[in-house]
Amino acid sequence: MIYLVEDNAALRDSLMAMFKEIAGLQVSGACGTEEEAVEWLRRHEGQWQLAVVDLFLLQGSGLGVVTSLREREPWQKIVVLTNYATPDIRRRALALGADAVFDKGRELDAFFAYCSKLQPRPVVSHPLPIPPS
Repeated sequence: MIYLVEDNAALRDSLMAMFKEIAGLQVSGACGTEEEAVEWLRRHEGQWQLAVVDLFLLQGSGLGVVTSLREREPWQKIVVLTNYATPDIRRRALALGADAVFDKGRELDAFFAYCSKLQPRPVVSHPLPIPPS
């Protein structure tokens, strides 16, 4: 399950189409504010696999979203996708808990390659009870 946090509706729609076409992945939800993102991701705790987060949002910031998700499963990844992927922003986002940072204008191929390599969410199997002898 992918969740997209992007304030530009046209870009959000374009990214959702590209996820499906390029990486064969489906976006389950999207929003344009920090508050909506944090609320959705917490409500779906343990269900989402990838959160793609822009830095500049209609309300709040992408760094606030990243910070709020420090406590998550190891298979849940957070990627910052921004037009401002400066060395300082990259260091800061990674220090706050992002798994990767990509520049929207120059690194979309690398971004989609990263996304397509994500492992599926682990399946929890429950052992069958052993019948009494």
